[in-house]
Amino acid sequence: MHTVHRSGFVSRDLEKHVMQPHWLYLAAFANGAFKIGTAADTRKWGRLAEQGAISARYVAHADDGKAVRVAEDLVTESMGLRQAVRSTVKAASLCLPIDVGKLDAATARRAVQVREMLSGAGIAGCTPIDDRWTPPAGREALSENVSRVAYPADVATGSHGLAIRTCVGQAVIATVDDDTYVADLAALKGRRIELGAFTSDLPAVQSALF
Repeated sequence: MHTVHRSGFVSRDLEKHVMQPHWLYLAAFANGAFKIGTAADTRKWGRLAEQGAISARYVAHADDGKAVRVAEDLVTESMGLRQAVRSTVKAASLCLPIDVGKLDAATARRAVQVREMLSGAGIAGCTPIDDRWTPPAGREALSENVSRVAYPADVATGSHGLAIRTCVGQAVIATVDDDTYVADLAALKGRRIELGAFTSDLPAVQSALF
């Protein structure tokens, strides 16, 4: 998918996806890292929710997947913006204090720079835009003055009693008794889980602030 604009070949299975309109976005994560990425028209909002973005702006609209990836590569080459952030890094950074308003302002400023560069580049089939992504409900919990630590148990085994407050990509912010944790649920992909009134047997942990 990410090399289709270089090879020029599109399989019949991928043609419908590649040839639909696409969006180029700038996403910011909890640790302040930025990522430039793409989303098909049908996945405009959901792609960023899956990615675990805290703040994001759509910076261009493209006629198809080829044009949007030309723009994506140009942004990376010209501005040094990465195209991937590891899920483990995203989850770990949720343990740190987050000023969502400050991060959103930083994203807006960086997005202006990206749009200006794209406007000057004049990529065929790609139009710079200014469109703010609306995050899922519950993001306000990230700005609360509450210590969060990484969940100290393996979620892929045993029983766990997590009261989930909000989801951020593949991670959740949840409470156990009076403590708040960040649990990375990536390990649960492809696994069957049982819902119920379970409890967590956890060791003492230390806040990421210390």
